[in-house]
Amino acid sequence: MGALTGKTAIVTGGGRGLGREHALLLSRLGASVVVNDNGAGPDGASAAETPAHDVVAEIQANGGRAVAHIGSVSDWESAGEMVRLAVDTYGGLDILVNNAGILRDRTIVNMTESEWDSVMDVHLKGHFCPLRHAAAYWRERSKSGEQVAASVINTSSPSGLRGNPGQLNYAAAKGGIAIMTLVAARELERYGVRVNAIAPVARTRLTLAAPGFGEAVTEEAGGFDQWAPENVSPLVAYLASPGCSLSGQVFTVIGGHVGLQRSWFEEESFDLDRRWTVEELAEALAHLPAGPPPFVSSIDAQRQRTGTQS
Repeated sequence: MGALTGKTAIVTGGGRGLGREHALLLSRLGASVVVNDNGAGPDGASAAETPAHDVVAEIQANGGRAVAHIGSVSDWESAGEMVRLAVDTYGGLDILVNNAGILRDRTIVNMTESEWDSVMDVHLKGHFCPLRHAAAYWRERSKSGEQVAASVINTSSPSGLRGNPGQLNYAAAKGGIAIMTLVAARELERYGVRVNAIAPVARTRLTLAAPGFGEAVTEEAGGFDQWAPENVSPLVAYLASPGCSLSGQVFTVIGGHVGLQRSWFEEESFDLDRRWTVEELAEALAHLPAGPPPFVSSIDAQRQRTGTQS
């Protein structure tokens, strides 16, 4: 009997990469899994149905229970169908892993409207739509007297927490997902729902397509492969498990490193008992460093932690 025996999970973007590893591990721990994936490429184009069905076949071959859902996470009706599929097939829904995403990296001066809109659509709306339908289901169960113990795991990114240059759209969306997680955790606690987020770095189609990342996350010869996507899934499984009480938390996860992150906090304050003048503000803030803060990528930070060389 696994830790998730009797539970039903939805994993969006579950056909490849991180989503595939999440779906496989949740299944091994006993969960029935709805594997959602529309088969799109890293940029959201050229959809195909096979990835979700391939993962379902793999789960079933290992003795697990799974069903495929082919549809867009950012489509309102499709997201509702996904939740209903879980409930109708397995009798309920306990776990929602929002994982689906795309990349359309570009510097600000070169980014098109469609490149901005598509990333916002898949990431932000693609988190909201499944969450909204699942939350409505759990609220209904709670109001009917059922004791709900559900879990949502959203997928942010170090880019959304630190601000990777060249990823304005992606970073903005992933930052939005992090704060969405805190709001949802506070709103849904009354219905017995926990909401957390991960901000992973691993070797996936998205990271391999990102400028400067592809070479850095290649598989390492011998020893522990810190960039393997399966390193991320145990945290997802723990956050989904009944034994976990955490909610409203955001964790980075890279290889064997898990870091608890905090949202914006006040680092320094400047106070008067009246309105400031422009001149007073200029004097009070004069000691702050000019320009943006220095940027350290999540990959460089991991190298510093592990002592590896670039």
